[in-house]
Amino acid sequence: MTNRLGIGIVGCGQAVQTLHIPAFRHLPDKLFIAALHDASPSVTIRLAETIPGATPYASFEALLNDPAVDAVLVASPSALHATHALQAMRAGKHVLIEKPMCFTLEEASELQSAEQESGCIALVGYMRRHAGAFKEAVALIEPLRGEINFARVRDIVGQSPAFLSSITAVIRGDDVPDAEKERLDAISSAALKAAIGTDENTMAGIYNMLLGLSSHDISAMRELIGRPQRVLSALYRRGGRFISAVFDYGDFVCHFETGFDQIARFDVNLEVFTPQRQVRVDYDTTFIRHQPARLTVTEANTPTGVSTRSSYQSRQDSFIIEWEYFHDCVVMGRRPKTDIKDARQDIELFAEMMKLMAAQ
Repeated sequence: MTNRLGIGIVGCGQAVQTLHIPAFRHLPDKLFIAALHDASPSVTIRLAETIPGATPYASFEALLNDPAVDAVLVASPSALHATHALQAMRAGKHVLIEKPMCFTLEEASELQSAEQESGCIALVGYMRRHAGAFKEAVALIEPLRGEINFARVRDIVGQSPAFLSSITAVIRGDDVPDAEKERLDAISSAALKAAIGTDENTMAGIYNMLLGLSSHDISAMRELIGRPQRVLSALYRRGGRFISAVFDYGDFVCHFETGFDQIARFDVNLEVFTPQRQVRVDYDTTFIRHQPARLTVTEANTPTGVSTRSSYQSRQDSFIIEWEYFHDCVVMGRRPKTDIKDARQDIELFAEMMKLMAAQ
């Protein structure tokens, strides 16, 4: 393997086409797309036609047998993430697993074992944790953790189709075989039952929301202020479209709120309050590229005065930073901060939250 990594992609949907592939184009000396596979044969072929040198494969197994593939981007449907990541690592391929990493703690354990046995690098795609503003916030808060009075995490967003269709074109296919659709439905149902005991619509929707949108928030919360001691409360309303929770940190609590509405915007932030400093990170949608996360720091500058500064280090896209970080971890043999052990903690917290919501 040279320092330039060949990437095989399994699952070639909207996120891959609008976020990952543009990021690769910014890193031609470090990464190239070697192979593609999607459940839709037409998407696989048509997308490969837009990427010089990329080989389309009719099966994931064939993609793994390509010697040009050094690492795999697992961006298939969520219920298949664990299976595809396991196959890739057992084939000796490094993996970047799009969130969610998996559905169950049993899958997390299997992934950890495969990671250790294969010696492969496994990074979970929490790209918000690579944003410059977030890393600066972590550096500011880390020495103040013992002084935190209160924290808040908020993620209220409009449905993506509300604005994505007007700014990007995505190759889509309607030729996924019926047998593959039925197989995915069965795998998803089994994964939900194993994780939360049911595949009933409301509870399944809540868990999928936690695994999807909320995994970004809880993961970032853990890096910024540490892992909570326990979940004090977790509630859902509007059929599960809105969730709130309170996390216990011993000498302070963190409020969490998330939900979907029909306003085409991102109201996404993490905020930490200490006696002398208030630190906040705001994110905008990643689907409009190069919109930086913004850091805002409010603090006392005199006994009766206040100063506020708002800043960001650059407009570099977080997916570019994440892929460059992944490359460096593979080449240097460095363990990534968002590895399988780290992501497992989100699954553990989601399990606590689901028990409380199931009892409400």
